[in-house]
Amino acid sequence: MSGFDPAWLALREPADHRARNGELAAALAARFTLRETISVVDLGCGSGSNLRALADILPRSQSWTLVDYDPALLAAARAALSAWAESATTDGDDRLVLSVNGRSISVRFVRHDLNDDLGAVLGEAPDLVTAAAFFDLASPEFIRRLAQAVIERNAVFYTVLTYNGIQHWTPRRPADNQLTAAFNRHQMSDKGLGPSAGPTAPAHLADQFRIGGYSVQEGDSPWQLASPRDAQLIAELAAGHANAVAETKMVDDKTLTGWRAVRHTGAETGHTDTLAMPA
Repeated sequence: MSGFDPAWLALREPADHRARNGELAAALAARFTLRETISVVDLGCGSGSNLRALADILPRSQSWTLVDYDPALLAAARAALSAWAESATTDGDDRLVLSVNGRSISVRFVRHDLNDDLGAVLGEAPDLVTAAAFFDLASPEFIRRLAQAVIERNAVFYTVLTYNGIQHWTPRRPADNQLTAAFNRHQMSDKGLGPSAGPTAPAHLADQFRIGGYSVQEGDSPWQLASPRDAQLIAELAAGHANAVAETKMVDDKTLTGWRAVRHTGAETGHTDTLAMPA
């Protein structure tokens, strides 16, 4: 997968961070609370938002591998993380070494097509495999392969902001449900990792890790967007929603044009966070 705009990722980052499920984040922190070091693989890293969200709840010495197929996003991640940290240096093998809130964070950037061997990016024994706003864009078969690879390594798995099919708008309009149904169908098209699981992704994740003997916890992490704070994000979200619906041809032009004309002042987008740990 590629083609995500760094500007869109920057716009949504505050809402993403607010939405994360606090109970699951606390459970993740508790898992590693006695550790001094941790190794993390972040799949589909985008501009590094997941690292910025997790750094403060993980051990003081962190080694991250950020994986994405898009070299522009890897470059954006390097720049954004360097700007975010209190200090940032580059060591001999081009790793970025960050100092943030008393934590030392070593970051390796890897361009990799996740359709290929997952073992090449997961390595032999990561402590944690993570992702954000990712698995609804992946196929059930990819989820199965990924879960198997994580389980084989006895790693903890934590993913956030997986879209679960819930979408509400303010003000509400009669066509909202029709558009949501079409949007959810669009979410199940191929985004680069096979026909996507879309809103069924949280269920596939939970099933695959439970089959592998893991303990699975899930929690809601909805976007709760309201103007004026989130006005630009709401506008971009509504436009993207309508564009995706138009591609499905499931909603007539008159209905879609009328819906586009509405000035939306709020939105709720449903997400699920998933934490899976070896028994």
